Amino acid sequence: MTSLSPHFNEEARLGALRSLRLLDTAPSKAFDRITRIASRLLRVPISSISLLDRDRQYFKSRVGFDLVEAPREDAPCNWTIRGERVCVIPDLLHDERFGHTPLVRRGGMRAYAGAPLITRTGHSLGTLCVMDTQPRRFDDDEVAVLAELAAMVMAQIELQNSIGRIHPVSGYPNEYQLIDDLDDLAERQPGVRRAALLVESVTARQMQQGVRVFGATFVESLIQSSTERIRRALDPRARLYHLSAARCVVLLEDGANAPEATARQLHLSLRDPIDCNGVPVRAEPAIGIDVFVPGQVAARDALRRLYSAVDDARGTPARTAAYAASHDRHHARRFQLLAGLAGALQAEDQLSLVYQPRVDLDGRPRGAEALLRWRDPRHGDISPAEFVPLAEETALIGALTRWVLHHALAQLARWRAAGVTLKLSINVSAADLEEPGFAGCVATLLARHGVPPAAIELEFTESMLARDDGRVITQLRALRAMGIDIAIDDFGTGYSSLAYLQKLPASVLKIDRAFIGDLTASAHDQKLVRAILRMAHDLGYRVVAEGVESAQCAALLRAWGCDEAQGYHFARPLGAEALIKYFGAMLDSKPTRR
Repeated sequence: MTSLSPHFNEEARLGALRSLRLLDTAPSKAFDRITRIASRLLRVPISSISLLDRDRQYFKSRVGFDLVEAPREDAPCNWTIRGERVCVIPDLLHDERFGHTPLVRRGGMRAYAGAPLITRTGHSLGTLCVMDTQPRRFDDDEVAVLAELAAMVMAQIELQNSIGRIHPVSGYPNEYQLIDDLDDLAERQPGVRRAALLVESVTARQMQQGVRVFGATFVESLIQSSTERIRRALDPRARLYHLSAARCVVLLEDGANAPEATARQLHLSLRDPIDCNGVPVRAEPAIGIDVFVPGQVAARDALRRLYSAVDDARGTPARTAAYAASHDRHHARRFQLLAGLAGALQAEDQLSLVYQPRVDLDGRPRGAEALLRWRDPRHGDISPAEFVPLAEETALIGALTRWVLHHALAQLARWRAAGVTLKLSINVSAADLEEPGFAGCVATLLARHGVPPAAIELEFTESMLARDDGRVITQLRALRAMGIDIAIDDFGTGYSSLAYLQKLPASVLKIDRAFIGDLTASAHDQKLVRAILRMAHDLGYRVVAEGVESAQCAALLRAWGCDEAQGYHFARPLGAEALIKYFGAMLDSKPTRR
């Protein structure tokens, strides 16, 4: 399985791709020669240089097929670009991600190997990939050949586009030159410590507002004004590099001497408003500092450490921060988890579901909530509160949601086949509602497993549903039209207005555990919960209390008319068999109330 690159950033990647002006261009003999060599050396009928745009893959060169472009979704290359190594899939038909796709079902493709085309700054433009109509494995030598050919493609791209080393607006050396210079220092002066500073002159929000009001000329004016201000504040021996509209790197010539003093001088130089087309823009500079030895720290890693430091600086009163290895370890863990999660989605023994019972306040079973668990071989048990938000920042969230839906519905189908009928609640991410085809995907999975829509409930957090987005309402209405119940999860922690809640096609409201934990001791929480119950019932919602951990709390909720509850007082999350035994024991021990 390919590992997730810590440098992957979709918007930056797309910017790098489009800046090279490769999309929708005429065929090139140089690229065609490489794809033909790939097919011959690896003995495959199909090869291509695939450049991945936002929603399509454009074939700059191809052997064995005539398509110029194809949808990016579900393409193996869409996974390959997220890693740094060759991705090999011996049999697409038996890979859960691709076995259902037209590429396999109608195109007959079975084996795949792809090498990412990575720029010097770490952005993956696309792939050099080969495919076979028969399942097969690619040995180490073949993988090495493919990687070498991909490097040839990148060399050709750089040659054809004459990638420069000077920023076109400021005239200062750019990121490419910085990387070259750091590599050069590692060779010429090995073991010498260097200090670098990353200066971010304005916040991302200021940049967005400026572009919205003044257009692209705002960016050019900001670049010219801020870089000159920075240059004047520096020692003449310091090297200045221009990375992006609001970011510059300063490499100090005198080793690691006094970078903090330079940072103070830079803050002073940016204290006065920057003139942007006659409009004074108040700078909000942040400066990240790193002291390192080129060569012992790779050029790309040095740049990454500076980005980490400047992000930390934004959260400090002084707006200056030195690189902290502890923070880097935190970020490294995030990337390791993302890489591990990509593999876990294909493994059979890492992800699992447990089920927390939901009961009415008389103690009768009402259903269960499916909860995702992940046991990583390296890090052990990982909390969903840690890895789900990470997945939501990447394209992994769609695959993760499909995994949960598939396995939850499969289990529900097994229960129903055994004569056990219960409603299963499944958590869904905010990103899923932004996908136009999400409701259709749910319908397809329900049909595949033979589960009626009324047997499930989909949970969405309040803050997600409260976004006044027409796409959210459209998706929710489509789901409700199928007969699926919609639950508003973690109610009370978001920012929704009552007017907006009234518009939502939801039927269940779940009171967040933050209001339940101290319910027996807090008069304030008691008033809030009673008010939520009255409001929710007036709006037609069933109400579920989360985090009920004592009989006293359950008694209060029952007295106030709460419909259902879940929590450790009733049961911890259980395996599939244990859940059925639990409900069976509950029914045996509870007389039916009329």
